[in-house]
Amino acid sequence: MPKTKITVVKRLSSKDLYGNNPPAKIKEEMVTPQCPALKEGQEFIFERDCPPGFCSWAFADIQRDIMAITFGSSYPWIKEKNVAITCCTDGLRPVIFRVERIED
Repeated sequence: MPKTKITVVKRLSSKDLYGNNPPAKIKEEMVTPQCPALKEGQEFIFERDCPPGFCSWAFADIQRDIMAITFGSSYPWIKEKNVAITCCTDGLRPVIFRVERIED
């Protein structure tokens, strides 16, 4: 099976998304400003399962894009073949990923 690289492109915060007006009051002492599990620039290799050290919640969110790219799909709105830009669904501090098939 082909391998796919997942790169953490950007971590956003609720302030990035909503400024000082989030759609719900947030208990700031319970929510870190950005995702604590991943750092920008981190790279992970998908071979069969969620890569070690990768957030399992994010993996569940982006799995369809990982599988599509792994098995040769491309998105017409992205000029590069075998590349997707996707993100997890954390509504307070999402993370954006680049997913790309690694050609042997």
